[in-house]
Amino acid sequence: MRLTSRSECRPALRRLALPLLATTMLCPAGAALAQDQPTPTAEPASRARDDDVNIIVTATRRAENLQDVPAAITAFGNQTLEQLQVDNFGDYARLVPSLSSNQLAPGFNQVYFRGVASGENANHSASLPSVGTYLDEQPITTTTGALDVHIYDIARVEALAGPQGTLYGASSQAGTIRIITNQPDTSNFYGEVNGELNNVAHGDWGYTMEGFVNAPLAANVALRVVAWYRHDAGFIDNIPGTIVFPINQFDDDGNLVDLPGDDISFSNDEFVEEDYNDVDTYGARAALRIELDDSWTVTPQIMAQRQRSNGYFGDESGLREFQVQQYNDERSNDRWYQAALTVQGRIGNFDLTYAGAYMQRQIDTRSDYVDYAYFYDVLAGYAQYFYDNDGNQVNPNQYIVADDSFTRMTHELRVTSPADRPVRLVAGAFYQRQTHNIEQNYIIDDIADAITVPGTESDIWLTKQLRVDRDYALFGELAWDIVPALTLTAGGRLYRYDNSLLGFFGYSDGFSSKTGVAGCFGPAEVEGSPCTNLDKSTANTGFIHRLNLTYRLSEDALVYGTWSRGYRPGGLNRRGTLPPYDADFINNYEFGLKTSWLDDRLTFNAAIYQLDWDNIQLSFLGQNGLTEIRNAGNARIRGAEFDLSARAARGLTFSLGGSYNDAELTEDFCRVANDAFDCDLYIDIDGDGENDNALLAPSGTRLPLTARFKGNARARYEFPMGPTMEGHFQLSAAYEGRRTRDLRTLQREIYGDLDDYFTMDLSAGIESGAWTAQIFARNLFDARPEVGRFIQCLETTCGDPDNVTASGGKVYTIVGRPRTIGVRIGRRF
Repeated sequence: MRLTSRSECRPALRRLALPLLATTMLCPAGAALAQDQPTPTAEPASRARDDDVNIIVTATRRAENLQDVPAAITAFGNQTLEQLQVDNFGDYARLVPSLSSNQLAPGFNQVYFRGVASGENANHSASLPSVGTYLDEQPITTTTGALDVHIYDIARVEALAGPQGTLYGASSQAGTIRIITNQPDTSNFYGEVNGELNNVAHGDWGYTMEGFVNAPLAANVALRVVAWYRHDAGFIDNIPGTIVFPINQFDDDGNLVDLPGDDISFSNDEFVEEDYNDVDTYGARAALRIELDDSWTVTPQIMAQRQRSNGYFGDESGLREFQVQQYNDERSNDRWYQAALTVQGRIGNFDLTYAGAYMQRQIDTRSDYVDYAYFYDVLAGYAQYFYDNDGNQVNPNQYIVADDSFTRMTHELRVTSPADRPVRLVAGAFYQRQTHNIEQNYIIDDIADAITVPGTESDIWLTKQLRVDRDYALFGELAWDIVPALTLTAGGRLYRYDNSLLGFFGYSDGFSSKTGVAGCFGPAEVEGSPCTNLDKSTANTGFIHRLNLTYRLSEDALVYGTWSRGYRPGGLNRRGTLPPYDADFINNYEFGLKTSWLDDRLTFNAAIYQLDWDNIQLSFLGQNGLTEIRNAGNARIRGAEFDLSARAARGLTFSLGGSYNDAELTEDFCRVANDAFDCDLYIDIDGDGENDNALLAPSGTRLPLTARFKGNARARYEFPMGPTMEGHFQLSAAYEGRRTRDLRTLQREIYGDLDDYFTMDLSAGIESGAWTAQIFARNLFDARPEVGRFIQCLETTCGDPDNVTASGGKVYTIVGRPRTIGVRIGRRF
């Protein structure tokens, strides 16, 4: 018999205030149920006040109270998400102390936990993400990152810090984010509609409309339909400018000179616009719950979303804040759908769950590439070779038209033993296959047929490839109550990855470079390519583990220690002369405690940890601006995190959370990995007779993109305003410290640091019966959060190949949304 815990149905009769750890679910009826079963409540689950109940999470694949899970988890429930006006990834990312990100634009976010970041160039041919994202039971992480799901009618968001590889697999090397939707409810018909109108400082007007309906169709069948439309106003101005291309040429002595009279200039008048980075996001979700009997339920669900964004989301060095000068069209159309099926039931005393999904994502983008044209093609002299069919020099202005198509199919079958036994098992099998059909057209208008990639209109360069990533796994965790207060958990995952890359990249055969048609060895295998110059695969099998020892000091307090391991699969370089890169691994050593005090009026959780990151996958732009991935160097992260929640008086609640990370290299970071970590060692990777090895960063260098300290705080006061009306005031604040942008020493100096920032949000509102209304101010003091940085032409291939600091290039800083003031009105029915 285990020591009884709150998850085994302590009566949820108290008024609890867990502002950061809130939910809309009651403890399941029958603690032996391993899956997240629906629970009758006094009102439908979506309307239940999440500060009235204990939060239930399913991070361990069982329904448990958050305070009983021996792991570092930050969770936000339905009502808390609404109170904080959380709409998208960026909104909740700033509230998770252990989470950091590098954001380039909506839908293009790289996510990191606990400082596990190398500042990599995370594009279509780079490593898989180190953080996995789940929508309910199904993973939604593609090779370029996770879907940017609109947050509405969501039961909770769970952020699991540290390796989660045993239960969640390959892309959960450093952590996992789980978005759990509200499920159809057979108990009642109800719904909700909301509307929001806001104005952005330095920008324009935005608005949101969203609503849902829950409809029982029969005693055992219910349908839930959710829809939303959000318009985010722009605040970046594309201002007028003219660019002059000094066409450099080689003279008879081989010197690069700028001859008079051949300069080419053009303006961006066609694209000048104020507030031009607006975004429209709209979509819908529908789920059907069918209760076959008391033991079996079937839940098919489909969700689709389109996100259309215009312009650029950073400001440009040398200009005023919120200003850029772009010379080509910039926009993105990101649309996706996922069809999922979850089957839950019981065979004997064991719960069985099947979760399957098929996702399709299409991203069409147009990007300005004029910086590359100027700092690489023009200054290095290559632009002299850009001519038309009559032999005349053409404008070397360059832009990218991209068509990225993704599919992802996943299947997981999982069994769970009864939760009230002294020995408990979770075990299962997993398979996924994801594809990425990559098409990147680098276009210079009106170039001659001889230098146009065959089959395209005016491509100077084409990437047309099919990437396929396959994962297979058997996994399990066994928990044993050695004594009622002491539990040992051992878990493992036997995995295999099998990845391939096929297709074409490069120039036409009008160039002497072997990159392109000149390097082809066979006919076209990928539709839309002229021929095939890349056909590679890599596969490997391995095992990772998790060990945890938990001691329950009392019903309200526990301590735990964890040794866990996470991995990221190896993969392929699209430059065929480069070898595949191997998997990298993280070993996590963690000690934590979870406590509740004063009859659950106060909770305090904390963890300290060390992560050893081995065989780091470093990606960077190499020759011809191609992404290269090498295994190089090791790192160590030491840190701590905590969260505190309290109800100080009737109606007054507050919370505080923070994390500290000391993340640095433990070996010299070499461009080419070698057992001695000797960056002076001569290594010729591509067989050109030159040393490809170099010191990129010395031991002791701080890892990028994660601040040493990140914290947040929130206070809320609720008060009666008569017999049928209640009011509230709320304040929330977030701080993120200074961050470096790149791991490599020289590039980090060019980028400069991302400044620390502090933001504060205020809101006030009333609730009367079915109506709610509030006014709010996000980023009240109009701070300028720097959330990313980008240089289009940074590497040694730009400008002077012997001096990267002479490469020039504009620095773009991606900034968070300025002060936004608005009003929100909603009605339940």
